[in-house]
Amino acid sequence: MISSRSSLRDKIFSVSKDTFSDLALEVFRYQMLWNPVYANYVNSLKKNRATIDTIEQIPFLPIEFFKSFKILSAYTDAETVFTSSGTSGMESSRHYVPDPDLYTSSFRKAFELFYGSPAEYCVLALLPSYLEREGSSLILMAEDLIKKSAHPQSGFYLRHSEELKNVLLNLLDSGQKTLLLGVTFALLDFAEQFPLDFPELIVMETGGMKGRKKEMVRDEVHQVLKKGFGVRAIHSEYGMTELLSQAYSKGEGIFDSPPWMKVLIRDPNDPLSLTGNGKTGGINVIDLANLDSCAFIATQDLGKTHANGSFEVLGRFDHSDIRGCNLLVL
Repeated sequence: MISSRSSLRDKIFSVSKDTFSDLALEVFRYQMLWNPVYANYVNSLKKNRATIDTIEQIPFLPIEFFKSFKILSAYTDAETVFTSSGTSGMESSRHYVPDPDLYTSSFRKAFELFYGSPAEYCVLALLPSYLEREGSSLILMAEDLIKKSAHPQSGFYLRHSEELKNVLLNLLDSGQKTLLLGVTFALLDFAEQFPLDFPELIVMETGGMKGRKKEMVRDEVHQVLKKGFGVRAIHSEYGMTELLSQAYSKGEGIFDSPPWMKVLIRDPNDPLSLTGNGKTGGINVIDLANLDSCAFIATQDLGKTHANGSFEVLGRFDHSDIRGCNLLVL
């Protein structure tokens, strides 16, 4: 018997390590029934859903499908559509989200899991390239965290670098817990222009060079940012338009996922096969919050997993439209 959408939705954010596989298989069967694009893709691989009884056997939809198809389960339309930023000459991905509360619940619960309540922080967002366009899921998340923080100096900073510097200095003097969420090139520009010594500051880069600066390896970026802000580690967010969940790194490029998200690594030479921990390959993501689109996504990122469930992002297959420190080259 295939579970109903309502019963699956109720289980997403209460899932545990022990129940994840069973719920993922329930979601797979539901999406095989109600998501025509995903079902057609799986059927084209000559896969019989009746014989798939482990998450390792589930086919992952190539992320490029979000550029060419409307990936929706059971719904005919959605008022909320997240779009990737894209680059000149490249088609943007479109993620149709008929239930935006799923996204809100996902990022709120994940943030609280890894960082605690947003009300404890002053949240500063340095996201110029995202503010300058519509359809950014990252901007929606940042807006919500800023609102939840309720700190009078929380907010977005587009090009007000001098103002941001003064705000950070005031927060440093007051001892206020502070999160600076920024696109990578903007953080680098700011750190170069206004170097600080703010050891308690949480600097979280969301990726994004997009030709604004020369491509840099992650370690190089983080060394520059650590020196520029006077911090011991640079945090990172791993998210993308095609997912409704994020993983976080508190340093050294090691990411942890919330309980409803899991990363598996596929063989770069055989995309339908998985590799073991410690081996480099393509990153496949199971995001159970993607209940209404597709929960099983084969990204264009390269990475490896560890035995404790954490993972690293080591590069990418191409210049796909993604965000996170996966935008930094190996």
